[in-house]
Parts: sequence; structure tokens; C-alpha cells
Amino acid sequence: MTDLKKIAKNLLFIDIETISEYSSLNNLPDRMKPLWLKKAGYLQNTEEISEEEQYFNRAGIYAEFGKIIVIGLGFFYWNENDEISFKVKTIEGHDELEVLASFKKLIENKYKPSDLILCAHNGKEFDFPYLCRRMLIKGVEIPAALQVSGKKPWEIKHLDTLEMWKFGDKKNFTSLELLAAIFNIPSSKNEISGDKVNETYYLENDLGKIARYCREDVIVLAQLFLKFNAIELLKEENIERL
Repeated sequence: MTDLKKIAKNLLFIDIETISEYSSLNNLPDRMKPLWLKKAGYLQNTEEISEEEQYFNRAGIYAEFGKIIVIGLGFFYWNENDEISFKVKTIEGHDELEVLASFKKLIENKYKPSDLILCAHNGKEFDFPYLCRRMLIKGVEIPAALQVSGKKPWEIKHLDTLEMWKFGDKKNFTSLELLAAIFNIPSSKNEISGDKVNETYYLENDLGKIARYCREDVIVLAQLFLKFNAIELLKEENIERL
């Protein structure tokens, strides 16, 4: 517990929710459409779905064809009874530039870039590079805490619970939901699951539902981090959703 207290003030858990940048393949700009179709040609399509469905279902995974609509953020603290507690919030919006700028402002105002430790599940392969790529695309300067260019591996303060679970095994991907089930952590999939985000945004027009889902994913992430450090799970009453 002492070690966690030592790093907690600089430890920030994050999760992003992404969608296709356009609501349909037909809405893609003329220059981008053939480039997506070329990309899609390399993707597995065992169910033989249409080009339109493939775009709607898969484009959000790729920073070149997707965009960020929600960023979830959470951190540990200790309450008046010295019990480990957690605060979690989301930055969400239809304007990706505003979402990214708000995220940048928050982490730069609250943390020293040299001290900030970011933690995400599969963050090194997805969340962190996706954030950086979309920031470049939208003209937002990448925060120092996300910059990896020119840094030595030990200078990059990024934690990844997927990497922690692999123990050096490079072969398999293990989802956050599977790890939550293994460790008996309450699921975040009460309203939607990750594969329904595009549908929830474009067909249901429910950004709030996506933000709630993202918030719960951040809580699951933090709970998993505690399990990996042999620390008891957070009590529900000690989780504050902002």
C-alpha cells in the first residue's frame, strides 16, 4: 500500500472511445474512400459483410479513419478513513478537437509531465498512439507525457495492464472484460459493449451512454491494477463518478 500511495498522485488511468469519422462509407471524402477500401481489402472478412458494414464496424479502430469522442480519466486517493478510493470522469463531445484540447489542458494543468504515469489496457498499442495520431491530425500539440520519440524505454512512464498480464508472452491478446471476469471484477458492459459504440453514437445518438460505459471501463482498469498489485478491490461506496 505504501508504494501505491507513493505513485498514486501521479498515476492516471485512461480509456478512449472511438468511432468512424463519418457515419457511412458513402460520406467519406472522395480522396479517402479508395484508401479505406484498399485498407479494408487486407482485413479479414470471414462473415462476408458488405463494404458499407465493414466500414461502419471497423473504421473506428484506425486513427486514420476514426475519431475520439470520449476520454475517461480516473485516479486513486485516500478518504478520511484512510481507505483507498477512486475518482473517475469523462471528457466527451461531438467535436473531437475540443475533446483532445480539454484532455491536453487537464493533464498539463494537473500533472508535471516528467512525473505523470499513464495507465491503460492495451494502451501502448491502441490508446496512447491513437491519441497522438488524432492530435496531430487535429493540430493539437502532443503533451510531453505522451511523447515517446527520442526517449529511452525507461524514460517512458506508460503502464499497460495487457502487457503486465502477458509476463513477456507476445502471442495473445486478452481483453479487459476477460480479465475482469477472471478476477471477479464487476463488468462495465451493463449498457453497451465496445463493438456497439459506433451504433450507439450514429444510430441511437446517445453520447451519454458511451461516456458512462467509458467511465465504467476506467473503473475496471483501476480494479485490475489493484489485483495485479495484490491489493483488495475498491469498495463501491469509495468510487466517485464525477
